[in-house]
Amino acid sequence: MENCLFCKIISEELPCEKVIETSHYIAFRDIHPKAPVHVLIVPKRHVERPEELRPEEIGDMLTGSEEIAQILGVKETGYRLLFNVGKHAGQEIDHVHLHLLGGAPAKGMY
Repeated sequence: MENCLFCKIISEELPCEKVIETSHYIAFRDIHPKAPVHVLIVPKRHVERPEELRPEEIGDMLTGSEEIAQILGVKETGYRLLFNVGKHAGQEIDHVHLHLLGGAPAKGMY
């Protein structure tokens, strides 16, 4: 999508603090973190909802989340994976993305 913020990050038109990248997704730190560790796992193909993801894309994103948690030091203490789907759920950018949040107890945090 031409005006999509995440598509511009994927195409390197906009900078990001990249954590890891695969053939299916890019993972980078959220610029408005809701937790000490807040990473967005974004498929490289523009899709707006999780159900539009191909099995290999969602599989890579989910299995990759463990590696991301390890890299960022939250694998052992725990982390949360979250999709916001639609405006009422808080989805602000119409490009599906998986949030990985951690680094502090979740109760009352996020």
